[in-house]
Amino acid sequence: MQKILVVDDEPSIVRPLMFILKKKGYTVLTASNGVECLQMAQAEKPDLIFLDVMMPQKNGYEACQELKANPETKSIYVIILTARGVELSPEEKEQVQADEYMTKPFSPIKVVEKVNSILKDNY
Repeated sequence: MQKILVVDDEPSIVRPLMFILKKKGYTVLTASNGVECLQMAQAEKPDLIFLDVMMPQKNGYEACQELKANPETKSIYVIILTARGVELSPEEKEQVQADEYMTKPFSPIKVVEKVNSILKDNY
């Protein structure tokens, strides 16, 4: 079964994502900050990570850079979750190295379509 790690410090984001993804048959892991994300990614090797930007201890951009710099986790597909109106320059996007960006709030249907597309194409 494919594993998805949802990293966000807001339960109002984590719970609906977890519910819809579990309902579609994915194993869902959660973390509430960038430090936990790195530990879980190393230990569990998820197929996909939804990674919030604004979190305590280590933000999503920093966590993504570390994931992509580590040979053991660099192939994990990372979707950065950003707040509406937060835009990165092309240079910043290159530095962060996320595979994709998704703006909050998002439709659960779009999330499932995106996950199915990514995991079907990559695995």
